[in-house]
Amino acid sequence: MKSTGSYPRVHVDTAKVAAVGQAGGILLTETIRAAGLDRALSEALTRWRKPLAVHDPGKIICDLALSLVLGGEALSDLAVLRAEPGVYGPVASDPTVSRLIATLAEDADKAIRAIAGARQQARATVWGLAGKHAPDHEASAGDPVVIDLDASLITAHSEKQQAAPTFKRGFGFHPLMAFADHGPEGTGEALVVHLRPGNAGSNTATDHITVTKQALAQLPGKNPRPGRKVLVRADGAGGTKEFTAWLATHRVSYSVGFTLPMDTPEFYRLIPESVWVPALNADGQAREGADLADFTGLLDLDGWPTGMRVIVRRERPHPGAQLRFDDVDGYRLTAFATNTTLGTLQQLELRHRRRARCEDRIRQAKTTGLANLPLHGFDQNRIWCQIVALASELQAWSGMLALAGHEARRWEPKRLRYRLFSVPAALARRARRTILHLTDRSQWAELIIDSITRLRSLPAPAT
Repeated sequence: MKSTGSYPRVHVDTAKVAAVGQAGGILLTETIRAAGLDRALSEALTRWRKPLAVHDPGKIICDLALSLVLGGEALSDLAVLRAEPGVYGPVASDPTVSRLIATLAEDADKAIRAIAGARQQARATVWGLAGKHAPDHEASAGDPVVIDLDASLITAHSEKQQAAPTFKRGFGFHPLMAFADHGPEGTGEALVVHLRPGNAGSNTATDHITVTKQALAQLPGKNPRPGRKVLVRADGAGGTKEFTAWLATHRVSYSVGFTLPMDTPEFYRLIPESVWVPALNADGQAREGADLADFTGLLDLDGWPTGMRVIVRRERPHPGAQLRFDDVDGYRLTAFATNTTLGTLQQLELRHRRRARCEDRIRQAKTTGLANLPLHGFDQNRIWCQIVALASELQAWSGMLALAGHEARRWEPKRLRYRLFSVPAALARRARRTILHLTDRSQWAELIIDSITRLRSLPAPAT
């Protein structure tokens, strides 16, 4: 019979064939090998391995991170990797994985420190191998390593431990995260995913300090006082006296949102029109209708760290925007505080606005396991957040080492899955070698092969 549809009608059955699904995931396994992440995790989690265990805890954690990068959302999604032992090796069963997570959660603080230590060790290796493509390449006060802090809400659809009402009238969790910014070249990588109950405060200085400490500990060198070569950026939630004082004490650069006082209109009218300078667009060109001025000398900054500057931006509200009572002369005023003295007001304000990239990083993390915490116990979900951070790093590291200079380094998770990770392939064994044949019909097969060649040409991690 003739088919009347638009697509071929084919017979479907099952058979033992050499086809491989998610073959592009070999980019991730080679990244793990180049970073030495599997060995670092194996050593860090030795104390949690049972004497007669078949599966190594470090390999299980790596497999879970791999599954999240490939699109998984739960522990059971390891089935996709388990079906491809030729590419991913032996993968633990669902009960074994569940038992490991439960065991780690029983001593969550030590387990998280162990995983974080392995991540830091692998990050130092990767950034060293990446050379000029690493975030800390030739870092200086004028071009620092940037750590972005931001929080987000995660909805819980069931009664999970420490899930609570949120300030947006939802129910769930309110994690605070830190990301290393890769600039316009890459997608950035998670340094810290600090899980908190849904009713945790937005501007809690203690949490910001805790996350910043953990983020600094993740940088190569583990220097708690790295100086102005590190810039910490945050929105208004980070603009507190306690947090900025802590940053100043630890001698790092900062750029944080600042809440203007109620008498700002009086100060605004003291600024001559000639003092205002045009703000810049992302391309470095002057933005019409947006101007900047330094308000530091006009404000009462008693209790704030010395050397702090407050820079104000005025801008006409966008068409359709709701007017606010604190708008002045038709302008919307926003401000940020910084201790950076290098650069013009325009450069400092543009640098601060680039903090918006952090929102993209959070959105990407939510497509890589963070959208729905799958476990019931709070400590179990804290372990899950470590795996989410690992998944973010794997994606960023593969881009930094294998895709540098190509637009694919900036691709988000969904595009990477569709174009690279799901490429069809066949597995063959010849002359005691295992060969993965990528289909030559894929537009990105050569990119994958070039990337694997790059990864395999890197020096092996030190033992």
